[in-house]
This record gives sequence, structure tokens and C-alpha cells, in this order.
Amino acid sequence: MSQFAINLLFVGASFALYIGIAIWARAGSTKEFYVAGGGVHPITNGMATAADWMSAASFISMAGLIASGGYANSTYLMGWTGGFVILAMLLAPYLRKFGKFTVPDFIGERFYSRTARVVAVICLIIASVTYVIGQMTGAGVAFSRFLEVPSTWGIWIAAGIVFLYAVFGGMKGITYTQVAQYIVLIVAYTIPAVFISMQLTGNPIPMFGMFSSHTESGLPLLQKLDDVVMALGFQDYTADVDNKLNMVLFTLSLMIGTAGLPHVIIRFFTVPKVADARWSAGWALVFIALLYLTAPAVASMARLNLMTTIYPELTGQVDNYEEAGAEPILYEDRPEWFRTWEETGLITFFDFNDDGRIQFYNDANAEFDVIADSRGWEGNELTVNNDILVLANPEIANLPGWVIGLIAAGGIAAALSTAAGLLLAISSAISHDLIKNTINPNISEKKEMLAARISMGGAILLATYLGLNPPGFAAQTVALAFGIAGASLFPVLMMGIFSTRMNSAGAVAGMLSGLVCTLLYIFTYLGWLFIPGTNMLPNTPDNWLFGISPLSFGAVGAMINFAVAFLVSSMTAPPPKEIQELVQSVRYPKGAGAAVDH
Repeated sequence: MSQFAINLLFVGASFALYIGIAIWARAGSTKEFYVAGGGVHPITNGMATAADWMSAASFISMAGLIASGGYANSTYLMGWTGGFVILAMLLAPYLRKFGKFTVPDFIGERFYSRTARVVAVICLIIASVTYVIGQMTGAGVAFSRFLEVPSTWGIWIAAGIVFLYAVFGGMKGITYTQVAQYIVLIVAYTIPAVFISMQLTGNPIPMFGMFSSHTESGLPLLQKLDDVVMALGFQDYTADVDNKLNMVLFTLSLMIGTAGLPHVIIRFFTVPKVADARWSAGWALVFIALLYLTAPAVASMARLNLMTTIYPELTGQVDNYEEAGAEPILYEDRPEWFRTWEETGLITFFDFNDDGRIQFYNDANAEFDVIADSRGWEGNELTVNNDILVLANPEIANLPGWVIGLIAAGGIAAALSTAAGLLLAISSAISHDLIKNTINPNISEKKEMLAARISMGGAILLATYLGLNPPGFAAQTVALAFGIAGASLFPVLMMGIFSTRMNSAGAVAGMLSGLVCTLLYIFTYLGWLFIPGTNMLPNTPDNWLFGISPLSFGAVGAMINFAVAFLVSSMTAPPPKEIQELVQSVRYPKGAGAAVDH
């Protein structure tokens, strides 16, 4: 059986499973559509939450970013996992106790304001649409390779599959589909990692293999990787980060963005009790840890495999930088996986010096220029998209065809699971918060369901269109979404739960200031959505304010949000007494005050 047939078998079987589950669990009411009826078991919800949260960015792009940037990009791991702890401890149980369907629903009721509800919907849609772009991009990468279609077609196929099971199944269908998707993606991620760890170190546990000895050279794996990348002029893989401020802000931005993501928060409304929300969060952390503990090992091993594939002579021990002159392979001798990925356009080669060999090195390293010149190299000739490393890793390591088919199904599952959750959050915000609670309170349940499905279909079309022209790699696009969510929604959720003095004017002013400041910074320094040919600042650290990356500015936006909200709230009337009592009742058990008083 050909590799294409194997890929088609695995991917087709997973699609049949997802669609079958959606038909079985089709939503019959708005409660089932929005929160799966509110009766999901905590373990089931924890697994679905893990799949909802571990997107294409986690499965496909995160390890690729760590592979290319080393320790500097470990901030993705720290920020995303740390944020989930904040969500579990400070937000999830209180929001579940409040008992609303959506994040804007909570904000609208807590701040007794239609304006606050509408602003929250706007923030939610901007963050969620930005996030879903990364999922469509990741799905396009996976489809383009494993179904051997252009990435454009891959994105449209992904949109069609999501439409089938998300529009009809709603949260009920999505929940049980995401359980299946989690099983597919975690098996697909860990099995290749085990094989490759055994190949490179003899240790079957990837996270331990990363700290074991490299079989060919006898050196510790990370030291071996450092030697190889430094031999080719790249920064050492384990190098510290110079800009500590940006690293801290980026990690914080990812953390608060995680805690403010509406598609994750809405999952805690699906369990029966407040205690179940805490258990769901705990189980989700367990399921997430299975992938996140493996990701650094996958990244380091993928980078080493890629380098030594191009420079086979560097497989053994590298004594000094001069060994960078080791001859790279001839282009005509490139392996089959290389040829296959070239067809997707995600690996490109241009022979600058016409010697027929693939010069792959850091041509931006001034100290390396002398070595490069002595070898007749005229520039780096190979460009590898970060998003392909996890998907290509089994092929680079010559693993069996069924493993390659499995990781194809896993990568697509990761993208589709999160895309469905995000689209549901957008759909719920439009149909429930805008139409039902703002524009037409008397709308029937049947018409509200129709509005929810139509709005989800529209969101899918918008996400697909934007996914065809993404602003960066999948994980980078997702990081922008986290920054937007962290700057706009996280502060108002925290203040809504923990501050009885915060009023509607402060909440609205805070959300708008955090959102606008963050978007202006992103547009100014990233250049995304600007008209081509217009003047804008290049996206380089030299132009960033105080060296703060556009991906890190969400943390600053959140600080602005908090400051403006408290300032405006202190200058305006406090919330009504019943709202202050509501805030107290959400945080404290009934009778707690009486027990203290008496």
C-alpha cells in the first residue's frame, strides 16, 4: 500500500469518526448547543478541554518554534501551561458558579450593561477569529502534505469538515468529538516521539531521552545539538535570552491570554457542579502535560535529524567550527521526504553558487562569514517552514508508513478540535449575546438555534479566508490571539469576580483601552492588515518600544486595562447593591458571612 493510501486511510477513518459522533450527539436545544446540556463528566470534559486548547499551534507549530529557537522559544511552554493554572484556580469555578452560557453573558450580567456585553462580544470575536486563523493555517499545512493537495485546498477541506460536525452538533457534538480527537492527537504525537528517541538515544521515554547520550557521538543529546548548530553558525540551542523583559512579558501575555480565552472558559459551563469545574481543570492539566512534556524532546530531536540529514558528516562528534565545511548532500541526492515536502512549497531550495549542493547555514552570522567565504558559499540556500518539523519528523527518521499516517491524522485533529471550539464561541456570542440578549430578546429557541448555526457558518467562511493569508506561523498567529484576549477579556473577568467596586463604566473603558492599545501596537510593529506599499515600521527589535515584541504586548495591554478600569470606576458611581451582593455570593459559600458574624 502506498504512503498516500495509508495517509488517506488514517485521515478518512478519523473524519468518519468525528462526523459519526456529531450525528449521534446532535444538539436538539440551545442548552445542548451552547453547553452540551450542562451534564458532561469532569474527566470527559477535561479531555475535551485539553483537545480544545491543544491546537495546531501546540501539535504542529510549537515544537517547530522550539526547534528553530531553542531555549528562547520555551516561553510558549511556560506561558501556555502557567495560564491554565490561573484559569483553573482563579476563574473557572467562579464563572461556573455564576451559571451563564458565555463570557459576554457573564460580563453583561455582572456589569449590568448592554454596552459591556457588546464590547465583550467584539473583543471575543477579534481574539477568536485571530486564533482560528492559526488553526486553519495548521490544517492547510497538514492537508497539503498528507493528502497531496495545495495548502489552499487543504484549508477549504478543513473548513468543510468543521462545518459538518460543529454546525449540527454544537457544544454537545463538539465535546464528544474532541474526546476522540484528543485520543487521536496524543497517540499520534507520542508514538513517533518514542520511535525517534529510541533511534537517537536508546531511551524510549522522549523527555528522558532528551537528556540521554546521543548514540552516534556518545555526547549528551543537547550538547550534540549545540555543537551541530553552532558549527553551522546558528546560536547554540541552549543559549540564554538577552532580552529578559520581552521574555517575561511574552510569557505573561500567554498566561493571561490562556486564562481569558472564551472557547476554553465556555467548557467549564458544561459540567453539572462548581466542584466539577475544578476537577475538569485538573484533568485537563494532566492530559495537556502528556503532550507538553514530550514537545521539547520532539523539537530537539527534529532539529538534530534535519541538520544531520543535510550534513551527514556532522552525525559524529564535532570538535570545532571548521567542521562546518563538511560537504552538504547533493540536491539530486536529497531524500524522498525532502522531495515530497518541496511539492507543498514549505521547503524551498535555491542554488546560489551553482555547485549542486544544499548549503544550509546561518548567513546572518557575521563571525561565520570567513568560513562561508572560504568554502565558496554565497548564502543560505534552504528555507524550511517551522510548521512542518513535527509532521515531517517521522519521515526524516524513516519510520514506518503507518506512523506517518497516524501523525497526519493527529495534526489534523489538533487543528480541527480547537477550530470547532473557537467557532462555537463566536457563534454563541453572536446568536446568544447579540441577538437573544441585545437585539431581539423575544426570539424563539428554534430561531436562536438557526441564528447560531448561520453565524457559525459565516465565521467558518471568514476564518477560511483569513487562513489563506495568515500573519505568521501557526503558533505566532495564536500568540497574537492570546495577547488580544489577555489585554481585553482577562482583566474584566478578574475584576468582575474579585472587585465589588468595579462598575460598568470602568469595565467598558478598560476593555476598550486594552484592546485598542494592543491592536495599535500589533498593527504598527507587525504590519498585519496594512495595505501593501504603505509606510510602516519594520518588525524588528530595533523598532519595538523598549524591545517589547508585538507578540508580548498583550501583557502591557492588560496593565493598561486594569489601570484605566480602576481609574474610571473610582471616578464614577459604585455598582448597585444587588450587584455587589452577587459578586460576594459567587466567591463565598452561602452562610459564610453569618457563620463569621455569629
